Amino acid sequence: MNAALLIDFGSTYTKLRAIDLGRRRIFGSGQGPSTIATDITIGMKAALADLEQRIGALPQFRYRLASSSAAGGLRMVTIGLVRELTAEAARQAALGAGAKLVGTFAYRLTKTDIEKLSALAPDIVLLAGGTDGGNSEVVLHNAAALGKSALACPIVYAGNRAAADEARALLAGKTAIVAENVMPEFNLLNIEPARAAIRQVFIDRIVHAKGIDRARDMFDSVLEGAKLLADGVNGCGGLGPLLVVDPGGATTDVHSVASVEPSVPGVIPQGLPEPRVKRTVEGDLGMRHNAAAIVEAASVEHIAADARIDTARVAALLARIAHDVECLPQTAEEIALDQALARAAVKLAARRHCGTVEMVYTVSGPVMVQHGKDLSSVAAVIGTGGAVVGSREPRAVLAMVLADPAEPLSLRPKKPRLLLDRHYLLYACGLLGTVEPQVALELALSHLEPLDQENSDECARHL
Repeated sequence: MNAALLIDFGSTYTKLRAIDLGRRRIFGSGQGPSTIATDITIGMKAALADLEQRIGALPQFRYRLASSSAAGGLRMVTIGLVRELTAEAARQAALGAGAKLVGTFAYRLTKTDIEKLSALAPDIVLLAGGTDGGNSEVVLHNAAALGKSALACPIVYAGNRAAADEARALLAGKTAIVAENVMPEFNLLNIEPARAAIRQVFIDRIVHAKGIDRARDMFDSVLEGAKLLADGVNGCGGLGPLLVVDPGGATTDVHSVASVEPSVPGVIPQGLPEPRVKRTVEGDLGMRHNAAAIVEAASVEHIAADARIDTARVAALLARIAHDVECLPQTAEEIALDQALARAAVKLAARRHCGTVEMVYTVSGPVMVQHGKDLSSVAAVIGTGGAVVGSREPRAVLAMVLADPAEPLSLRPKKPRLLLDRHYLLYACGLLGTVEPQVALELALSHLEPLDQENSDECARHL
């Protein structure tokens, strides 16, 4: 058998999918408790044992590929010249590389800033600032401040190219990596080189002590799977512009692959250009680690009404989750609360990921201005992760991504197909796409589950 083993090291579980490459099908799944804090190979061995128990003797795998969806593995701080420009570009590069952003600084770093930065205990710092040939004074000041600090973590410099050599010299004694400028020209994003540098630091330095270097390349495989599904490969079309929502125990992630142009003529984009491939990580919207924060953001009254339980019971159930973040819902009340939490997390995360429009009155008259990314016309919305897949009503969760008449200024999807990643294959297809893109795309398209009949007919035309 021509087979691939695809591994995801999650916060709670290490998950395996065994793929028959010739027949484009899953022939086995396994999982074991993640051991990220010690040696991840322990959890992987448990997952392999589970897989072997389910399917019998394991075949020789042509590929063994791994990714990590575990939250909190790479704490990152970004520094830029102006918060709305280079600092924002650095933030997007950090999120796209799968980092957990714990702090953002702009302008000249002060002594107090350095103290705050050190207290955040980052695993990596991304230093940006200035367009190529533009302002270099601030980024060099910041490089000098970091060079004199007690920080021991790697520093990726992705600022003004003309100042790169001097910045590297000021960072002597630190582990410094120079990448291309995240904003080489005003309002022009160039975040992929910085993302690649961050990922390489992650592979080479951060995870070695935890055993992850024993696995293959680690990267945001869900985002790669989304790109593959959207764009397709030669001879096989994809789904077109899409959005993926992944509510998890520690974070709720949203990925989008779509044009950055406004869908309505005459609307004027404002602010830094949005990337075509975008990822946001909402660290306060975790279904377990941050359940109380979801309730606070949505209001306890809203959650109670959606779950059809009283606010006192919501508080009691939240206390239980806080005491044991690995607990799974068992009773009718717990299941109802989980559904309400998932719906709220998905709606809040989609609201933050998607852009907005507003009417601005100028001397020339009223003008419609767009902030953020217009995702109102995406063709498909895909739900993945346990909170959607494990729900008794996944459509009710995924529908929270959609445009809401009560929020007419939000640019959330209007009429997309709703699809469910029932078999948790997006990460697997993102990994497999690096070596067998055609197989990965066909596998993904054949396993996505439409959530209504109209969508089912439409999806079938891609298979």
